[in-house]
Amino acid sequence: MRSVDLLVATTNAGKLAELQAAVRELPVRIISLQDLNGTPEIVEDGSTFEQNALKKARSLSDFSGYLTLADDSGLEVDALGGEPGIHSARYSGEGANDRRNNEKLLRSLNGVPRDRRAARFVCVLALCAPAVLGRKEWVFRGECEGEIMFAPKGENGFGYDPIFFYPPLGRTFAELDRETKGKFSHRGQALKSLVEMLPGIFQG
Repeated sequence: MRSVDLLVATTNAGKLAELQAAVRELPVRIISLQDLNGTPEIVEDGSTFEQNALKKARSLSDFSGYLTLADDSGLEVDALGGEPGIHSARYSGEGANDRRNNEKLLRSLNGVPRDRRAARFVCVLALCAPAVLGRKEWVFRGECEGEIMFAPKGENGFGYDPIFFYPPLGRTFAELDRETKGKFSHRGQALKSLVEMLPGIFQG
């Protein structure tokens, strides 16, 4: 199988590391946004994870000329009507970071009992070949059900991992090592589907 350049449209080190681990057996050369100059700023104004992921993948594949992988992912909390959802990364407003987002979410669930703290992580990966290569698109979705803790626990992972409790393992995602998390997480599921299809895409 020929080697393929793949632009990964993220500046999140955790996401990049998870992808690199997932494709380590394939002849893929990962290109990050830091490897490019003048990348356009893309406004994520879609109403779904799929719309946002596809917009990023299309825009950056056309800009770079590379096969491009983009994702949109987030946390849906039932007691909050599905929020923060597509706004997960910027849930706490301007200057949002993981700590502030987690703190706001816990405040929003103050007084909500454990049996009403159901939540799920959602990840949508969009893979796009640029227009110069005939524009082709693929979408992969993964979900993982769990519940929101009353306080953070664990030092691993990123995002909402410290407050997302995964009942089958009895731990938060932040208490899992990367390999274990990758077997069960929303992103792990989406990446598994991607990796299974990549050889056929490369040969095509």
